[in-house]
Amino acid sequence: MKLILASSSERRARILHDAGLSFSVADLVAARAVGPSIIIAADTVVVLDGQVLGKPRSTDDARRMLQLFSGRTHSVVTGVSLVRLPEIERRQFVETTLVHFAPLNRDEISRYLATEEPYDKAGAYAIQGRAGRYIPRIEGCYFNIVGLPLSHTLTALHELGWTEEEEPL
Repeated sequence: MKLILASSSERRARILHDAGLSFSVADLVAARAVGPSIIIAADTVVVLDGQVLGKPRSTDDARRMLQLFSGRTHSVVTGVSLVRLPEIERRQFVETTLVHFAPLNRDEISRYLATEEPYDKAGAYAIQGRAGRYIPRIEGCYFNIVGLPLSHTLTALHELGWTEEEEPL
């Protein structure tokens, strides 16, 4: 059974690739799915004090987000939807991970912003990159913070009938 990632996220593709899963990436997913397939879609947001923070739209947005996180804990929430075709059997779930940020001073924030790493990332940081130095502790799934909760996704895949034996070694 084919796996199709309905996302252009390089981070989600890297998580699946590094876990040894064979998959394709499709923009027009349903139109390109031929034969038995499972489509994986996901989206990640960051939540602090009940406020949903997506990707920064500007340097000022990114600076504001990092200042808000400084010395505090926030949630990273990823919604995942899987659909098995042609039956259209679905599995959906939400994964939440708590991220504890160290206090950041103005210079640390400015240096991090200069790396260009914060842009195109929910919450304006990448734990798998330079921002990892500012995160002393998490509670929950690391891969959820990167963009796809791997273990929970694999459980849902198995529930939909996918088996690893179908994957080339």
